[in-house]
Amino acid sequence: MVQRLTQGRTHCKANAWEHSLSVRLITSEIPRQGEEEGNKRWLSGLESTQSPYHLILYRQFVFHQSMLHFNSAVPAIATLPWYTTMIPLTFVLGITAVKDISDDIARHKSDREINNRPCDVLVGKSITVAKWRELQVGDVVCLKKDDFVPADLFLLSSSEPNSLCYVETAEIDGETNLKYRQALSVTHKEVNTMDQLAQFNGRIICEKPNCDLHSFTGTLFWKNQEFSLGNEQILLRGCRIRNTEKCYGVVLFAGVDTKIMKNSGKYILKRTRIEHLMNRVVLLILLILAGLAFCLAVGGAIWGVKFEKKVPYFDLVPDAFSPGYEGFLSFWGYVIILNSILPMSLYVTFELLHIAQSFFINWDMKMYCVERDCPAKARTTTLNEELGQIKYIFSDKTGTLTQNIMAFKKCSVSGQIYGNQFGDVNRAKVVDFSWNTFADGKLTFHDSSLVELIRSGGDPGVHEFFKLLAVCHTVMVEAKDGQLAYQAASPDEEALVTAARNFGYVFLSRTQDTITISELGVQRTYTVLAILDFNSCRKRMSVILEDSEGKIKLYSKGADAVIYERLCPNCPHKESTQMALDYFAAQTLRTLCLAYKEVDESYFKDWNQRQHKASVVLQNRGRLLEELYEEIETDLVLIGATAIEDKLQDGVPETIQNLKEADIKIWVLTGDKKETAVNIGYSCKLLSDRMVLFDGHDISKTLEKLQKDNYTYKENNIATISGAISNSEQPDMLSCSNKALIITGSFLVSAHIGVGISGQEGTQAVLSSDYSLAQFRYLERLLLVHGRWSYLRICKFLRYFLYKTFAFSFVQIWFAFFSGFSGLSVFEKWCISFYKVAYSWLPVLLVGVLDQDVGDYLSIKHPKLYKIGQRNELFNYRIFLIILFHGLLSSLVFFFIPYGAFLEIAGKDGTAVSDYQSLSTTIGTAVVLSVNVEVMLEISYWTIPSTLSIIISLGLYFCLTFLTQSSFLSQLKPDMFQFQGAALNIFRQPYVWLTILLTVAVNFIPSITIRLICGVFSSKGVGRATYEDLNKGQQISNNKANHFNRDSSHRRSAYAFSQDKGYADLITSGASIRKKRPASGANTNSNAQSMPEGEKGVLQERL
Repeated sequence: MVQRLTQGRTHCKANAWEHSLSVRLITSEIPRQGEEEGNKRWLSGLESTQSPYHLILYRQFVFHQSMLHFNSAVPAIATLPWYTTMIPLTFVLGITAVKDISDDIARHKSDREINNRPCDVLVGKSITVAKWRELQVGDVVCLKKDDFVPADLFLLSSSEPNSLCYVETAEIDGETNLKYRQALSVTHKEVNTMDQLAQFNGRIICEKPNCDLHSFTGTLFWKNQEFSLGNEQILLRGCRIRNTEKCYGVVLFAGVDTKIMKNSGKYILKRTRIEHLMNRVVLLILLILAGLAFCLAVGGAIWGVKFEKKVPYFDLVPDAFSPGYEGFLSFWGYVIILNSILPMSLYVTFELLHIAQSFFINWDMKMYCVERDCPAKARTTTLNEELGQIKYIFSDKTGTLTQNIMAFKKCSVSGQIYGNQFGDVNRAKVVDFSWNTFADGKLTFHDSSLVELIRSGGDPGVHEFFKLLAVCHTVMVEAKDGQLAYQAASPDEEALVTAARNFGYVFLSRTQDTITISELGVQRTYTVLAILDFNSCRKRMSVILEDSEGKIKLYSKGADAVIYERLCPNCPHKESTQMALDYFAAQTLRTLCLAYKEVDESYFKDWNQRQHKASVVLQNRGRLLEELYEEIETDLVLIGATAIEDKLQDGVPETIQNLKEADIKIWVLTGDKKETAVNIGYSCKLLSDRMVLFDGHDISKTLEKLQKDNYTYKENNIATISGAISNSEQPDMLSCSNKALIITGSFLVSAHIGVGISGQEGTQAVLSSDYSLAQFRYLERLLLVHGRWSYLRICKFLRYFLYKTFAFSFVQIWFAFFSGFSGLSVFEKWCISFYKVAYSWLPVLLVGVLDQDVGDYLSIKHPKLYKIGQRNELFNYRIFLIILFHGLLSSLVFFFIPYGAFLEIAGKDGTAVSDYQSLSTTIGTAVVLSVNVEVMLEISYWTIPSTLSIIISLGLYFCLTFLTQSSFLSQLKPDMFQFQGAALNIFRQPYVWLTILLTVAVNFIPSITIRLICGVFSSKGVGRATYEDLNKGQQISNNKANHFNRDSSHRRSAYAFSQDKGYADLITSGASIRKKRPASGANTNSNAQSMPEGEKGVLQERL
């Protein structure tokens, strides 16, 4: 039986779920959806679906402009045949629908496959096969090796010792390394047979269904006892059972209530600035359309009053409607005539461009890491042009700028520094660890005096130092091929335990409440009384041990600021250790302080009882435990400090330098102190004489000041390092900047643009990102090449697309003045139908896919070229008004030159054609030729496809024109094909060709003039601005002040722990690792780029 806790129905607290667990038939006891009247689907339907379509094509009509094209189907207002708008509309919707339907079919297929997967369920005292969609809360599921978990389960027991269960979470977070879950010891002992499983009747109160994959809070009430439940006892849907023959779990959440399903569908739809601007421009075009239709309708009314009675044949037309109603019909009639002004195919073409540009990113071999077999991948296809407008980069440090491969290099024990390879000759030698049979042979340490001191036993501090490293951790151990293999929650911890192992303090094994180590060959077992695990807020971890003599000690390690706050007042070696930390920080090493204390037995018993009570509380459990941890972690005695090296990735300094020259502000968000960030900043060329440094403790005040002082923040900051930033403060920082690119795993989903680096720690960040790269250095090419090209191509596409639309549509306005505002179209109906989808669509599509102003080499060599996107120079409201004016001028040329030519020859020659059909075809030909010539002016990078696109477009025009005006079709369907023989007749007239060529030539004048105006008189023209930026950059580099010199005050004295929780809860429950997957992956060296032939001198030509 399961019920949601609400007021009046249970004595339990609100905002929690209560599960009364017992084995039953799948089809009984739990009410199905809809069985209780008024029950709002708190127990979700058990089928999961990813498909967004229930009515095919519904989403295609959310674009307001699509509905306007159906006006032509209303007879009372139709001024054009229905097919003039329905043919292009069907083409546009068809392309989009085919893509969406194909995606939707794939989703439906995936849904059916997942929902119908079989699983073993306990019914009575026997196992029955059921489908995933049939599972209900409370069902006991039996899982075998390599099975996928069908729902969120509470692990009862397994076939492994201590009911340990190994799971792979690749389907959830991309991590391929094994993780470990373990049942409670009480269920492990008493719920492991069929009879015991069938009789299990515990009650669980837990959190409501949510999307947090990394935490679970609950309490099991069973046999008059309370047991704390955490994420360590939960098997999430989508996990895969590995290296475990069999396990049993009871369903807590099924179907769409599972955590993985709560995460699906929560994707934030991201739109680029260009797309937002484009949507506003479309609304503006709608207003222009309405305004023009209204003005022409008014013009028709005025013309009717003044001239209708003067025209004799109008006496034959009956007055069927009132003037007001005629004006209403005239308005909608002109809406239909001018609806070609609406960029109907804009959105579908926009989407096709994004997909094509994403392919170029995915196929770029210069962003392919050979060692990891990891290419770049555009996981979101709608943000490509936004990569060309980035102003701010917020980057994580560990695993993003660095390799996340840790090596123990130096240490300080009792105030003495060890590991200096530049000191005494004996101390500078590489230590030989052959005396230690447990040494792994991978540690390189320069100071043999430390080994001599350890083996002689002359310093008790050294003994406590390495003993702490061997016992104060949450590392799991297994024996593999006769060797010890460690599995740690972070590479830092593994490096420290491995270092202790090489120096003779070897972590051997652990059970639920003991840990065994070898101290210089002497095996000792300590009782583990409590593990105070690490998290990103505590920045430390502690372990409380009891030795064979009954002495209780607390060992703690953490960031220096955190440990120093908890030292006893008269603690020795504080000053000397502080100097050692400064020395380590000067060498950009990651540091960590070690301390311990003796704990009174009676005090510990009282503290342990309070800690157990807090661990089973459902509400505020974390806060209560944190208070108890703070209470006992005081009056510590400092032992020393460690120094770990984490090397930068290849190409990081060069990449950061180039991005800074592109005027991109780079922020490194790290959990370290300011000193830590400063040193790593200098080593990667991030910091310069113009920078802002601040502590995480003052982050709120600093952000408020930066927002008020907009100029200082925007202009005078080149690079900023933010130290000691908590998870709650990072979103506040990100909200202060627009056009920001985020490279950090915590906020990739909500980031403006998220880029995931697939480092040593796994691929969880990659799965949450919009773009994924193998190494940080590839970010340079992603932004400066692909981002800038995408922005350039999209802007050119929009400019030309809007121009050809305006130039074609505005001709109808001028013709209205010469046709008595009758609503007659100047163009043939079939010309209107095919203009957007056949005569002018392909060239503009290829401009948006292939065009580029300079090659990739020059784009990277001259980062200043990137600034045009940051300034929004290539498409904005000013550019839109210029395009509107340009289209208006071209429409004047397209109409009045052919009209004047035909007016001049009318009646002078019996063979000359000057009728409406000839004029219409001539104007249509001039428009199609001119807009294709116009795209030739827009193309900067000629390719065979772009050349063929123009030839194909012109070929289609002439072929379809002759076809639609042929005698055969006119005789077959005279109502649909009314221009019989017009094309064949006029194209034989030389003056018609002269008129067309004159129209095309004169149309060059506004095109060239506008380009000259933009290039000469605009202070932000692309070439001019870039040229000035290059010169300015050269002057700055010549007059640059000296860099700020580092000294000992800028020490890297904080320790960057893993952001993941350790294995403390698992360890205290009792388990050991049995197997470990080998890690793989290495960094690749940078590929040298060379100047391609033919590109030398192009930059000067473009500027």
